[in-house]
Amino acid sequence: MEISFIFVMHKKQIIMTEESKMILDEANEGMEKAIEHLENAFKKIRAGKANPQMLSGIKADFYGSLTPIEQMANISTPDPRQITVQPWDKSTLGAIEKAIMNANLGFNPQNDGELVRITVPPLTEERRLDLVKAAKNESELAKISIRNIRRASKEMVKSFKDEGISEDEIKDLEDEIQNLTNKYSAKTDALCAEKEQEIITI
Repeated sequence: MEISFIFVMHKKQIIMTEESKMILDEANEGMEKAIEHLENAFKKIRAGKANPQMLSGIKADFYGSLTPIEQMANISTPDPRQITVQPWDKSTLGAIEKAIMNANLGFNPQNDGELVRITVPPLTEERRLDLVKAAKNESELAKISIRNIRRASKEMVKSFKDEGISEDEIKDLEDEIQNLTNKYSAKTDALCAEKEQEIITI
């Protein structure tokens, strides 16, 4: 039995088949993942303010196994210019300090025997411009991903024409795919503008 779904689009009620709904759901999910990936990439682009995410992905030797330091310690920011790393096991302090040094983030970690303290240096104007460029590049990659999802979704819609789906439904489905593309592209622009403002704000 064919199942139909009712959508309200631009104040117009339309009826879509289960196949159409599946295409829209997959497109929406894929574009949402592109935004999530962009947000995670932005977390790793250091603005002037200290953030635990700056140490994301750094791994230290934990009894012979390389382990993300966030799984070995409590990472916090007691003030906007400082990150502290307090390991659950003090014997790993040296390994954590070494891992942060080897990550080449421009940090000079200090081990006081209790925790590793990092003073986040202020960004130079040149470095800020480099980070803005990096943020724009990540934003463009997200948009490319969104456009690729749009293209793949429209290819699937084209195959519907041979399956007897009405022209009206195909047109409505193509319009809704474009609406999703516009929505997530605008979200990408907004996130990029927000990150750029964060980077250039001293």
